[in-house]
Amino acid sequence: EVHLVESGGGLVQPGGSLRLSCAASGFAFGSSSMSWVRQAPGKGLEWVSSVDGGGGVIRYAEYVKGRFTVSRVNGKNTLYLQMNSLKPEDTAVYYCAKGWGLQQDGPRGQGTQVTVSS
Repeated sequence: EVHLVESGGGLVQPGGSLRLSCAASGFAFGSSSMSWVRQAPGKGLEWVSSVDGGGGVIRYAEYVKGRFTVSRVNGKNTLYLQMNSLKPEDTAVYYCAKGWGLQQDGPRGQGTQVTVSS
């Protein structure tokens, strides 16, 4: 059973940074593509980034490219999202998910709130 727990969110000023973590269990993490998605208040789910099982293939949405970096440590079953130069429009609940893009395989975690505000 896919089990994902996100952490690391918080309140940050515009231009600041945060690092999100996602602890995974219940499946073969090291051979699974993983993604970060987000949902802003009143909006639908939005894809942020995906990484393949080995970490060698990575894709970003245009609106985060150059600011966000996804990584994974398979030995720790953990996915990360380093977010720099944060903007108010990055405010959302961030979720990790097993799968590529918005094609998720199993449930997301509970999410972690990121609020970018001065």
